[in-house]
Amino acid sequence: MNQKFFIPAAYLRERIVPVSFYIVEALVFMMIAALYGYGGMLQNMTYALGLVAFFGGCYLLWDYLKYEKKYKTLSRLLAAEERRGGLPQATFGIEQVYQQIIAAQETEKKTLITQLDEKQQNMADYYTMWTHQIKIPLAAMDLLLQNDGEGADETQGRDVSRQLREEIFKTGQYVDMALHYARMESISGDLSFARLDVGELVKGALKKYWILFCGAGLRLHLEEFHAQVVTDGKWFSFVIEQVLSNALKYTKEGAISIYGADETGVRVEEACRYLIIEDTGIGIEESDLPRIFERGFTGYNGRIGHKSTGIGLYLCRQIMDRLGLAIRVESKRNEGTKVFLGISQEEILTKM
Repeated sequence: MNQKFFIPAAYLRERIVPVSFYIVEALVFMMIAALYGYGGMLQNMTYALGLVAFFGGCYLLWDYLKYEKKYKTLSRLLAAEERRGGLPQATFGIEQVYQQIIAAQETEKKTLITQLDEKQQNMADYYTMWTHQIKIPLAAMDLLLQNDGEGADETQGRDVSRQLREEIFKTGQYVDMALHYARMESISGDLSFARLDVGELVKGALKKYWILFCGAGLRLHLEEFHAQVVTDGKWFSFVIEQVLSNALKYTKEGAISIYGADETGVRVEEACRYLIIEDTGIGIEESDLPRIFERGFTGYNGRIGHKSTGIGLYLCRQIMDRLGLAIRVESKRNEGTKVFLGISQEEILTKM
């Protein structure tokens, strides 16, 4: 098809203002001719239409030629871009503006595609890792059921039953983490803030994880403290549970302590700024500390024990940032780990 054939139609769509002006001008001339003209009304109106056709036609022709020139310029630029795979050197103002628009759109398009590709790759990597991780408790359950023969006594049966409950709980943990990971992008629409008692949130998490405490044989020190926090209970509880999970995973003996603290980490019962969860586990390498909140980072402990997914602390940081609360970690290898969860009202108001 000939592109020139479509220029007038495009002109009428895009240049509606001068076309409308032409129509209004014709009506005005006809009204003036009908009211003040000499001779018959029909003769005067015909004369007015002639004037409109001449002057208005000259104006529209001039405007159309300008439009056609711009149309041809843009067509030439597009053709040159298709032939050479890039934009020609700009020589006129309209070409420069056109190139800037195209370049900005192309940059934005590439950025969006890159971000989408990264998100899809991150999700694929995580669920590949998640699939391998969830096989561990499933395999453990299968082995326990195979060893639970008829010759087992009552004590052994209770022990197998407890271990089965532990593995089922761990499987639920992995599923819960996958759901939270998938919902991170839309967390803002899921938040519901309220003033909550921190101690009650901690007790709820401990009740949920009590099965693992029984199996680990660790002591639990839950110290008395009074603190409230304005937050989303579901997401903040998930952070507490992830920190507890890590403490249980990397602590073979000793105790896990939970208490309120001031800004320096000193235990206090009132005016708490932090909820602290402290363990006596294997700790974290000093060189790994700056990267523990990165997605997928497992560090030395994860490499030697093959237990870490590198997602738990990453999710904790992302959630706490969305909640407007702080999280930080103090740790030394073989000396345990201390996790600080910010709960102060002043800190929330500062960050929100």
